[in-house]
Amino acid sequence: MADIPKQWFVLQTLTGQEQKAQRQIVAQARSAGLCELFDIPAEGPVDEKGHAKKETLNDYDVVVPTEKVAEIKDGKKRIVTRRICPGYVVVRMGLYADEAHKRINQELWEFILNIPGVTGFAGCKKGTGQKPRPITDAEAANLIRRVSAEERAAKPKLKVNFQVGETVRVIEGPFMNFNGTIENIDPDSGRLQISVSIFGRSAPVTLEYWQVERITEHPEGV
Repeated sequence: MADIPKQWFVLQTLTGQEQKAQRQIVAQARSAGLCELFDIPAEGPVDEKGHAKKETLNDYDVVVPTEKVAEIKDGKKRIVTRRICPGYVVVRMGLYADEAHKRINQELWEFILNIPGVTGFAGCKKGTGQKPRPITDAEAANLIRRVSAEERAAKPKLKVNFQVGETVRVIEGPFMNFNGTIENIDPDSGRLQISVSIFGRSAPVTLEYWQVERITEHPEGV
């Protein structure tokens, strides 16, 4: 089994059950002795006392694509994990027993389709006889957005719900109840610059995202 070439495939799941499917693939691969068909270690990590440690399943190439973003709620900024591709899990495995993609490993095929939450392979309709198409390493890297250690250490992106050019009302601070037009958005600092009319003259004001609220639709109709 160790010589079977491994390739990336995209699995479809029920929305909201991506992590469940991911956990089940890892756990059941260990129970069924199929770890060699994936990049899954036969046993999970343990500490110096032999107790199980938390493991990062994405490291085993059973990936639920996610990203960390910051969002403002009730005037407070918090970091949340958001799924990039809801309803999909990207897995590297030895599904085909030959380089020509003609012979499917039937045991692994049935194993995947019996994982709770998995509804099939992306682009492969049930009952049509279609065979799953692997994606390239480059396509997989783009889909799961692998990042460097430096990027992981960087501040998460702020989830922006505003656009340059739209009109907002200030709801906090010395300019409360003033209207202004957004001129610049800085996701890294969590601030935006708006142009406020004060005594008939336009003045730039820098505010936090949570200090304003939208009073018009996005310029592009979003």
